[in-house]
Amino acid sequence: MIRKYMEEEKANIIFFQESRFHVNLTLHIDKFPNRAFCNIAEVQTNCKILKQEVIFDNTFQGTSFYTDIEFKGKIIRVINVYLSPFSFDKDKIKPAESLNKNEGKAKYVLRTLIPTFKIHQKEVVAIREAIDASPYPVIVAGDFNAVPNSYEYYTIGKNLTDAFVAVGRGSSTSFHDYKFPIRIDYIFTSKEIKPIRYRVDRSVKLSDHFPVIAEFKIN
Repeated sequence: MIRKYMEEEKANIIFFQESRFHVNLTLHIDKFPNRAFCNIAEVQTNCKILKQEVIFDNTFQGTSFYTDIEFKGKIIRVINVYLSPFSFDKDKIKPAESLNKNEGKAKYVLRTLIPTFKIHQKEVVAIREAIDASPYPVIVAGDFNAVPNSYEYYTIGKNLTDAFVAVGRGSSTSFHDYKFPIRIDYIFTSKEIKPIRYRVDRSVKLSDHFPVIAEFKIN
């Protein structure tokens, strides 16, 4: 189903996260013949790939890498982001009728949040360094496992354009596995890459995230 959906999209670049848990489950899409990947994250494109380099790779947790691609004679650095997940046990965070149980759930959430936030700090610093060191305009996209108004959002997005803020409409929430939808997927760009359209496709459920689709004009 995912392969069919992507084959019908008129895209130049696709970002995948958590897509390579097993070699036999990779989503190789024929219309995007060029591929770059690291651990469980992947980029597929119909553009020429010039270079790839790992930013960080925490085995089966957080993964990020960049790929320099050539598009119509211009070079762009695309950075695929998958910050380490919080890995909540969903049964332990659902509200309960008992106050004591809810207090226990709150303590569980804090015990899970704090160590993951510490991991995020290191991952975010590495991504920020890759952005700042880029000799080319960047597109930074992926699953940040962090909400807006967070350290992760503001640090990675510094001096970049949030495509949804620039041209999006309605709700930008993309993760739907909890009862309350949240926004943890983002696309940021350098000023040379101007967002034209941005949407979250809620017409399909291909995973616990809705597809996020954006279109850009490159100056």
